[in-house]
Formats: sequence, C-alpha cells, structure tokens
Amino acid sequence: MTQAFILGAGLGTRLQPLTEYLPKPLVPLFHRPLTSWTIDACRAAGITRFAINTHHIPDAWEEYLASAEGDDADITLFHEPELLETGGGLKNIADWMEDGPLLVHNGDIYSDLPLEKLIAAHKASGLPVTLAVRSTGHAKHIALNKIEDRVTDIRNKLGKGEGTHLFTGIYCINREFLDLIPAGEKISVIPAFLELAKLGKLGAIVLDSGKWLDLGDPESYLLAHRELFLAPSVHPHAMIGKNVTINRSVIGPFADIGDNSVIEDSVVWPSAEIPADSKISKQIVCF
Repeated sequence: MTQAFILGAGLGTRLQPLTEYLPKPLVPLFHRPLTSWTIDACRAAGITRFAINTHHIPDAWEEYLASAEGDDADITLFHEPELLETGGGLKNIADWMEDGPLLVHNGDIYSDLPLEKLIAAHKASGLPVTLAVRSTGHAKHIALNKIEDRVTDIRNKLGKGEGTHLFTGIYCINREFLDLIPAGEKISVIPAFLELAKLGKLGAIVLDSGKWLDLGDPESYLLAHRELFLAPSVHPHAMIGKNVTINRSVIGPFADIGDNSVIEDSVVWPSAEIPADSKISKQIVCF
C-alpha cells in the first residue's frame, strides 16, 4: 500500500477561532502542522504518495506545499469549491487513485497507531474496507463482531446493536469500494459502509496500542500539548524575554515573549507576540 487520502476539507467549526486563520489539519501541533505528523506516520507504514482535499482557506494549503514541511512529499491537492463530504471527497479522487489499496486518514486527529497492522489486516481479509477501531473512547458508534472482525452496525442504523468501539477515522479501502459511492454528489461515506455491513463485508481491526487524539476543539487541542511529547516545548528559535516564567506550555518558533511574562497551560503559535508583563493561562495565542 503506497497511497493515502488525507481528509483536509472540513470547516473545523468546533476548533474556532483557530480555524479562522488556518484549515484544521494545518493548525500547529508541537511547532509543526498537524498534517505533517500524519504524513510522517503514513510514510513509516510505506505510503509514498498523498491526496488531500481542500475547501477552507485553500491558499494555506498551497503555502504548505511550498514550505519546508510540504515540498518533499508527493502531494496532490483536490480543491472542493463546495464541500463533498467524506464519501463525495473520496469519489472525487478516483482518477488519481491507482489500482492498489488506499489508506484514508482523517485530517483532524493525531495518531501514532500501528498503521502497518491495519494495512496487513486489510490485505489478509480480502474485504473492500477495513476500519481501524479502538475499544476505549467516548464516541463508541461501531458495533463489532470480534470473532469475525466484522462491523455489524454503525450508530445502530441497522438495528443490529449499540456501539462497542470507537472509529478512529482511519481505514483502508480497495478501489471497488468507490462503486458504492455515487458520482458528483455531496455524501457521507457512512451509507456505503452500512451497505457493506449488511453483507458482512465491512472489516475492522482493534488498535488499542499507541496514541489517538481528536484535536477537534480548543480544549482537546490544549490537552494534546500536555499529553504528547513530540518536540521540545519551547522551540529553540523562540525569542524569550527576561524573567519569563513558562509552565506546562508550548512556545512555537519565532514567537516573541515579552519580559516578565507568565505563560501557563497555554500554546503560543509560531511568530505570535506576547507583550511584556502578560499573564497567559489556558489560552491559545495565534498572533
């Protein structure tokens, strides 16, 4: 498996006001765009080419491709003037997709799940789709037959049972799956998943090892910077004034922290400015 589709077109309404400045997948996580962490994880599993759909602030994606983070990756952008949702966005990349299987990865999560296990399970199953799921989490919408590794229902839409597992937003498909998605429509991928579930052909693998974090709102975004240790909290290119106190916070490159400031439980984005004598607590400072 050498190709992946990263879902990048969402509006990121839950993460406002951060997404007034950047699409959610480009919001910085430990000094790097979230998408860069996703690409790194996919590359480690053997992925070499990427498709990303865009909608909100598309110029930011062009800037990303031209940056040091994006210019060494084989990335093709698919702009959606009108949002096509998860199914329509997937159908829209059909001409780009090669004949082999495809990894699909939500753009608003951080994950270091063992993607190689998902890929191996998908290849071994021979099924059109294999979902990566977890047995812990708040949104347990997936009903799973663990003996056969099959999804039997989603949100009890088929009346087969309440959910037992969380869907990670990461899955593998074969090209034949695209036949279940109508062309040129704004549609979720869930109806096609349910059609396969009816036939006993929607596979799953439980991946409980590793980190999986939804960065969908400001609270979870701040929490991710306290739970993860992906890089030095204070970037070496940050400009820190005199008598500055920094506790449990992440300071991005070229951020300018004024003298006598106190920063606690916060995230300061790259190039943001904090005036002297400021007291910042549980905030996300963008500029």
